[in-house]
Amino acid sequence: MSKMRADAVRNRRLLLDAAAAELAEHGTEVSIARIAARAGIGKGTVFRHFATKEQLVAAIFSDRLDGLTAKGEALLNKLNGPTPPRNRLDGGAAPPDAYEGRRGPSGAPRGGGPVLEGAEAGEAGSGGALLEFMAAAVELQASDRAFCQALTADLRHEPQIRAASDRLVAVAESLTSRARQDGHVRGDVTGPDVVLLINAVSQATAPLGDALPGLWRRYLSMIFDGLRPEAARPLPEAAPTSLAPPGPTAASSTG
Repeated sequence: MSKMRADAVRNRRLLLDAAAAELAEHGTEVSIARIAARAGIGKGTVFRHFATKEQLVAAIFSDRLDGLTAKGEALLNKLNGPTPPRNRLDGGAAPPDAYEGRRGPSGAPRGGGPVLEGAEAGEAGSGGALLEFMAAAVELQASDRAFCQALTADLRHEPQIRAASDRLVAVAESLTSRARQDGHVRGDVTGPDVVLLINAVSQATAPLGDALPGLWRRYLSMIFDGLRPEAARPLPEAAPTSLAPPGPTAASSTG
């Protein structure tokens, strides 16, 4: 690799790391100048890698979504193994990658520790895998100020984010399907339902997140109880088949 190419790769990595940290701490309104300063590069270098701020943010959050997809795939692989492990709600230690490096601006952990702290002790197999997936996704959103903003803004229309979202929904459906088959969740819950419920927990607890960083566990536990089949009643609406936002209307596209 030439020195020029090596420098470009290094600058891109510095840029992505700095952007991810700034977005997590300050949200999507953070300036390119601030990101560049943190990375130790000039604004011009930023725009040589990404033509717009939206493209930079889309790259960061598609990576975030793909990280959650990888988490779900790892849980599926464990379920398909000869001895599916118990979920860490039984009091065991969290997997080493579960909360690694997820800290708030002050350096203190944001919502770390055992998922739901024993509220669902004994949850195992496919039910435990689905709950662990949901908890990992909610905790990521709780520790990253920009994540919810990105997923509820026009950035959802970015092709990179839409593709990553589709991959996430697919792995959520696979985990949900296993939990349905094993009788851990009601028979009409779907992968898109699960992803929307993850977002619901994050949105509901975000205003109190700094003061009560673990509050999301309480509401995720409530929601997961609501997914159980024991007291299920018919739902008034069908589940969505896709979480992709609708495209612009004819009126809006013409200005």
